[in-house]
Amino acid sequence: EVQLVESGGGLVQPGGSLRLSCAASGFTFSNSAMSWVRQAPGKGLEWVSAIDSGGGRTFNADFVKGRFTISRDNAKNTLYLQLLSLKTEDTAMYYCAKGWGPGGVRGQGTQVTVSS
Repeated sequence: EVQLVESGGGLVQPGGSLRLSCAASGFTFSNSAMSWVRQAPGKGLEWVSAIDSGGGRTFNADFVKGRFTISRDNAKNTLYLQLLSLKTEDTAMYYCAKGWGPGGVRGQGTQVTVSS
């Protein structure tokens, strides 16, 4: 059974940073592309970033604009998302997902709240 457990969210001031983690199990992590997606209050699911199975190729949504970095450690079966220069509009539940987009299996999410 695929399991994805996100952590690292929290309350941060505008301009702050966070590092999200996603611990994966139940499948061969090193063979799977992975993504981060988010859902803001009252809005639909929004794709954020994706990374290929080996970690050599990454893709980001336009709104990321160099502020977020997706990475992975296949030895630890863990996916990361470094968030920098956070804005209030980044407030959302962040999910990791198996595969390239939001349609794959997701974890329970970790809440990121950006507020002064």
